[in-house]
Amino acid sequence: MLNYDVPDAPDYRGTMVAALARLRVALGWVFGVLVIVLAQPTGTTIAIGMSIAAVGETIRFWAAGHLNKSREVTSSGPYRWVGHPLYLGSTVMGIGLAVACASVPVAVLVAAYLATTLTAAIKSEEAYLRRTFGEQYDLYKQGIAAKRASPGAAARRFSVRQAIANREHRAIVGLVVAILLLALKATYNGLFWRAAAGPQ
Repeated sequence: MLNYDVPDAPDYRGTMVAALARLRVALGWVFGVLVIVLAQPTGTTIAIGMSIAAVGETIRFWAAGHLNKSREVTSSGPYRWVGHPLYLGSTVMGIGLAVACASVPVAVLVAAYLATTLTAAIKSEEAYLRRTFGEQYDLYKQGIAAKRASPGAAARRFSVRQAIANREHRAIVGLVVAILLLALKATYNGLFWRAAAGPQ
């Protein structure tokens, strides 16, 4: 009896997750345009929302100052407590953006974007780390610091240079641009409605 090897079925779901993870930055720009168009910000909502977003960016910058991408399973800084602090920071930033925009459609868009792209990014990243570092990553996920291959890594100090090497300054620039655009739109909206109301 002949025995033919049956090829594995294509992993379409894995391929889609990986593609979505890679495209999240490009999709972010598309969603960003829609967010600005739909936003109805005021000075108050911008102040509150961007204060929240600044907290999120602080978390991201802290994480980026500890992260050595593709070289190790980072366990210092916020990685001691959170598996994906960069994405946690992004989520907080997204919440802040939704508050600043004062728009239900924007809140829905932000929630949809974060839920889909960050979930895909986390799954893709965890698969890569497990393939690359094997047991070391599994031990990190279980919180067994004593059995990590690099026990001294948990004591590493924050490095601004490392944060810049991880290009986190781009996120700061993006946050500043978002604040300026929302401030311009809030100013425009105020002028528009005052003009529409006519002289008092």
